[in-house]
Amino acid sequence: MGQKAVSMVDQSKDMKLVAGFNPSVTDLNPQTYGLNEDVKIYNELTDINVVADIWIDFSIPSAVFENTKFAIEHDIRPIIGTSGMSEEQTDELKRLADNKNLGGIIASNFGLSAVLMMKFAQVAAKYFAESEIVEKHHEDKIDAPSGTALNTARLIYEARGHDQKQHSSKDPLDTRGGDYHGIKIHALRLPGFVADEEVIFGGVGETLTISQSTTDRESFMTGVKLAIHEVMKSNHLVIGLEQII
Repeated sequence: MGQKAVSMVDQSKDMKLVAGFNPSVTDLNPQTYGLNEDVKIYNELTDINVVADIWIDFSIPSAVFENTKFAIEHDIRPIIGTSGMSEEQTDELKRLADNKNLGGIIASNFGLSAVLMMKFAQVAAKYFAESEIVEKHHEDKIDAPSGTALNTARLIYEARGHDQKQHSSKDPLDTRGGDYHGIKIHALRLPGFVADEEVIFGGVGETLTISQSTTDRESFMTGVKLAIHEVMKSNHLVIGLEQII
């Protein structure tokens, strides 16, 4: 995802890449990575000294909170696509950004199909009292369930305003999946997937399935580019791309 973001910025006429940060690299020569010689490469947060408008983060759950906090403290608008932060952490980051009137976004998914799926699921939740979520990702995805699945469950819960009814007790094999206010979430991690999700609603004599499938990470860059232009006009941090489309 980081490589896709770099490529998107390089190919955009109204953007310029000024720096890259990766604590795992030891070679700080930008040309090693096919970047222009004026791009600065850093492997320590405390060393970063650059003027920038936007911080795009597709890192890992253990690093994203400190990365985002650093960006906000240095007046760089965060575009965060890394999932795995707790609600307490996102709440703290929102307070920090809003107190500085700094635009930004933390999104569980930048794919337009996934975001629209979440919005459609929120509408359906008003008419179906019960639902479950199945999400499927590549085998290297660290967090489970995905941020998209959790955000979908949160939107469904908010639309209903109450916990979902339970039909079975927790069994020793834990086959009923995760639980968000009664909404069950099932996570698959297998080769062959990039990012898929479906929400299944059940009613008397009928079911409704809303699904989306991502076959190429390039699709996420449409949402990232949209977010970049939106946060440049904003003075607060939003949670979820669905808030701006």
